[in-house]
Amino acid sequence: MNVDVTALPGIGVRKDFEVRSGRRIGVVAHRDGDIDLIVSKLDDPDACAAQIPLTTDEAAVLANLLGAPQLVAKLNDDHRDLPGITTRQLPIGDDSPYDGRTLGETEMRTRTKASIVAVMRAGQLHPSPGPDFTFTASDLLVVVGTPEGLDAAAKILTHG
Repeated sequence: MNVDVTALPGIGVRKDFEVRSGRRIGVVAHRDGDIDLIVSKLDDPDACAAQIPLTTDEAAVLANLLGAPQLVAKLNDDHRDLPGITTRQLPIGDDSPYDGRTLGETEMRTRTKASIVAVMRAGQLHPSPGPDFTFTASDLLVVVGTPEGLDAAAKILTHG
């Protein structure tokens, strides 16, 4: 898929792509750090049908919503021939005992036999995090294991 990048003098940069319907969807990254989600009109790809300003946190949440499910679906598809293995998204909540602590401190694999294979943070994918990777509230972890192991992992991330 081709992403078009267009300099907008005095404003910032527009990055967008054409979706199946023929519309273009993308973002305008303003020079001052503001971010707008944009959607073109169906009959005119250069005309904006919707422009939604997003805070940095809102843009990160949207990126996580769009990115993590596809990763989980891909991993589930990859594991479909391995009975008993599944993939789940688990959040680091504001009240998680692991907010500000490292992956190694969870002892996740030892305690549950489940593996954290990626972390989505602020729209960025961090694949194969090491034991020194520090979690922050709103991280979305992609975890692979048995259903029982994933349930145990969720409890650990919530309650310690």
